[in-house]
Amino acid sequence: MSPISQENTDVNTAIDAELQLMDPAVRASRSLAARLLDPEFVEVGASGRRWTYEEMLAALPDLDGGSGSGEGDGPRFEPSGMGGVVLAPGVVHLTYETVFDGRRARRSSLWRKRDGETDWRMYYHQATPVPVGD
Repeated sequence: MSPISQENTDVNTAIDAELQLMDPAVRASRSLAARLLDPEFVEVGASGRRWTYEEMLAALPDLDGGSGSGEGDGPRFEPSGMGGVVLAPGVVHLTYETVFDGRRARRSSLWRKRDGETDWRMYYHQATPVPVGD
């Protein structure tokens, strides 16, 4: 596979995994979410709060886009403009916007695949609220 084809594959795989993390059924399942988050995961949420891997897995079902009921049938984030670049072998940077309950946020995620592993996992995520009217 050519380097460009591999980069496209890596970006598309990270996008697919990012979309899975927005699925209420995945957010409601600790085991499904754990497969997508890196054990060294950190997030700076739109609220400014810093989340670790364990904190995120514990809270994810009850956060926006989850389904506190455990049924996975809650409201969904609406992503747009998602794209990415390969920063280095095994590291993909995604950027996009979401709308949830009328609130917009600009988002940035770093996905990595460690040597010897087959799965991409989210290593870092940040959400920044978009001011009303912007």
